Amino acid sequence: MPWCDTHAMNQHLIEISRTVADDAHAVLMMDQAGWHVSNNLAVPENITILPLPPKSPELNPVENIWQFMRENWLSNRVFKSYEDIVDHCCYAWRTLQERPWKIMSIGRRQWAQGF
Repeated sequence: MPWCDTHAMNQHLIEISRTVADDAHAVLMMDQAGWHVSNNLAVPENITILPLPPKSPELNPVENIWQFMRENWLSNRVFKSYEDIVDHCCYAWRTLQERPWKIMSIGRRQWAQGF
């Protein structure tokens, strides 16, 4: 989607909800972006939102994933169009998806392994 807003987040939650097994419940950890904590967010019954404390990127491993993607596939480029941006982002995401070991190593927090 071209925007990060409450509508986009509601659509995202619908898609996540569809993939949750009938006998399961999903817990989504999210930062406190405006569209994550909006009063107009429609959270499906099989999902619980667990908000992270504000200004705590160290608790949100996905921040390191975004940084890795920017550093390796998305920075220092001049995009020709919106479609070009989307194409590059899709390429970066698909390339990363093919490397689950990389996702695990980037997102791992050494200090959290003792719990």
